[in-house]
Amino acid sequence: MATTTDPLTQRLRARLTKLSAPGRYRLLVHGVLWAALLVVLAPLVLAAIYSTQSASEIYQITNLLPGTQPLDNYTTVLFEYNFAQYMLNSLVMTTVVIVGKLTVSLLAATALVYYRFPYRNLVFYLILFTLLMPLPVRIVPLYQLMADLGWINTFAGLTSPFIASATAVFLFRQRFRSIPPAVIETARLDGIGPLRFLVYVLIPMSRGVIAGVSAVLFIGTWNAYLWPLVVIFERENQVAQVGLRFIQGVGSEGLIEWNLVMTAGVLVMIPPLVVLLVARKHLLSTLAST
Repeated sequence: MATTTDPLTQRLRARLTKLSAPGRYRLLVHGVLWAALLVVLAPLVLAAIYSTQSASEIYQITNLLPGTQPLDNYTTVLFEYNFAQYMLNSLVMTTVVIVGKLTVSLLAATALVYYRFPYRNLVFYLILFTLLMPLPVRIVPLYQLMADLGWINTFAGLTSPFIASATAVFLFRQRFRSIPPAVIETARLDGIGPLRFLVYVLIPMSRGVIAGVSAVLFIGTWNAYLWPLVVIFERENQVAQVGLRFIQGVGSEGLIEWNLVMTAGVLVMIPPLVVLLVARKHLLSTLAST
C-alpha cells in the first residue's frame, strides 16, 4: 500500500538530503543551542508570567497566561513588604563593595607587577590561596571578628568582609603584565610617581578589564545571602536576597503566596540583568584575556 506525504514534508526531506555533512553538523549544533536557550529562558518567562497572577490563579497549574493584577503585585511587594528598602540596601552595599574591591585590587596588582620586594610571587600565591576558602568555611571566625569589633548588625560589618578580592587582583595583574614596557619607561622618564602612573596610565589603559571585573563583582555581591543573613538582625537593614526569603515565609491559610515571591524574584533579577547587558562586551573580553 503506497503512502502519501504532504508537499511540505517532501520539500523538507529534499532539503535535508542536499545538505553536506558539515551543513548537517551545523544544523544539529544550532538545534541543540536553541533547545538549551529555551531551557534557560523557560524559568525566567514563567516567573515573569506568575508575577502578574493572583494568589488563586497561580495555583492553577495549567494556567500559563499573564494574570490580572501585575501592578497590584509589584506595588504590594515594593511598598507593603518593604522590598524597595531591601533593594536599596543591596544597591548601597554592592556599590561600596565594588568601589572598595577595585581600589584594593588595583593597588595590590600594581604592587605585585611594578614593585620589587622579597617573596613577591609567594604573596601572590597566598592571595590566590584565599580562593580555596569560601565564605562558609571562614564564617565562624569572621563572625567572631565582627563581634569583637562591635560591627554586628552594622553596615561596616556587612560590607567589610567583601572588600578584598583575589579574583580581581589576578585579573588586574594579568592586564598590567600585558602593558608594553615602553609605556612604563616613558612614564619613568617623565617623572610620574606610582599613584599618578596608576591613575593616569594603568586605569585608562585597563578600562575594559575594570568594567568586566565590576560586572562580575556586582553580580556576586548583589546575590550575597549567607553573610547578610548572619550578620544583620533588623529587617529594615536587610538586603534583597534575604528579603525574598521573608516574603516566601508570608502566607495566608498555610499557603505561600507564590505570585508575590515570583514578583520579588523578578525585581531581584533586574539589576544583574541590566549590568550584564550593559557590560557584556567588556565581560567577554575580560574572560577571554585570562
